[in-house]
Amino acid sequence: MKPLAFPTTVVFILAPMAMGAGIENDPTAEAPSSSDLSPIYGVAIPSGYRHWEFVAPATEEAPLDELRAVLGNPAAIASSRADAPRFPDGTVFVKLAWKRKQSPDFDPATVPGAATTVQVMVKDSKRFPSTGGWGFGRFIDGEPVDWAQHETCWACHQARASDHDFVFTRYAP
Repeated sequence: MKPLAFPTTVVFILAPMAMGAGIENDPTAEAPSSSDLSPIYGVAIPSGYRHWEFVAPATEEAPLDELRAVLGNPAAIASSRADAPRFPDGTVFVKLAWKRKQSPDFDPATVPGAATTVQVMVKDSKRFPSTGGWGFGRFIDGEPVDWAQHETCWACHQARASDHDFVFTRYAP
């Protein structure tokens, strides 16, 4: 059963092995099927992520032209609030992204338009030792994107966020 809370795109997600690592322990939740897992990393969209706490917003300029919101599970929130230099295993971030559009009610405001992707980042140093302990998932309309897109995840995080345990997002006070 796929989460239906987000209409179009997806964020970094966790795999079934990560489910038992304190990330989401809902005994009634169904384990994702292999078709729900990201290539390379085997990460899935975590159940209940839309109820997680807000970490920070972001905007992405052209060519993506997106509004983004990052949510975190309890481990992500605690470490982010503490501005910890490293995140513990079991940390999960989910980034929701939408095309930006002008508000129909207030001209100077930009609001979310069509959803674009959901991206998931899962910290499990035993499962992902070659990528700084992180597994990645990128999803559109609840489906994982192709292998080639997942090949870009680690290189980008390694090149641009190595000083913050490969995480771009900082907690918004």
